[in-house]
Amino acid sequence: MLPSAKTVFIVEDDPSVRDALGLLLGLRGYSVVIFADAESFLDAYRPEWFGCLLIDIRMPGMDGLALQKRLLEQGSHIPIIIITGHGDVNSAREAFRSQAVDFLEKPIDHAKLISSIEEAMAGQIAAQDVEARRSGFRRMLETLTPREAEVMELVVAGRHNREIAGILRISVRTVEVHKAHLMAKLKTDSVADLVRQYLIQRGIEAH
Repeated sequence: MLPSAKTVFIVEDDPSVRDALGLLLGLRGYSVVIFADAESFLDAYRPEWFGCLLIDIRMPGMDGLALQKRLLEQGSHIPIIIITGHGDVNSAREAFRSQAVDFLEKPIDHAKLISSIEEAMAGQIAAQDVEARRSGFRRMLETLTPREAEVMELVVAGRHNREIAGILRISVRTVEVHKAHLMAKLKTDSVADLVRQYLIQRGIEAH
């Protein structure tokens, strides 16, 4: 059984901190999975896990920042909040460079922790939605003919029908037919929507 969308994974070597965080988050409606060290978390971790990860910096064996980097290198998308009783600017900078959502010092402000967890989970849901749209658009792109793909590239580059016709040495009417077909296949109802979907596919934010 996979962890739920509201699962918080805690990697913390101090039993009292683990218990306190587990109780707090459990009372707030989160599922909680606890690990005493980075190594045991890595042994259990699965890429499909969804939720949020709280990592203490100072632990025996692999420390929290090393665990964060390891997960980043593995392509993990689970959002991470770093917690520490010994915060400093260099540690915070290193954590944020490795894409930490937040860096919280002990004793932890409960309201700020909950806010950071909600932010982390909302960001993961949004990222998952974008990836789902990319995957769907990729599948639709595969249905285009080579000529339709050429027309699409020129349309998103801002070329008008007459320009496209000249570049591809076909009639304007043929361009219009290809354009209509590709937009139907890609389920877009306007050039603006086509451009937006194309930019999302390329990993570029379209506003």
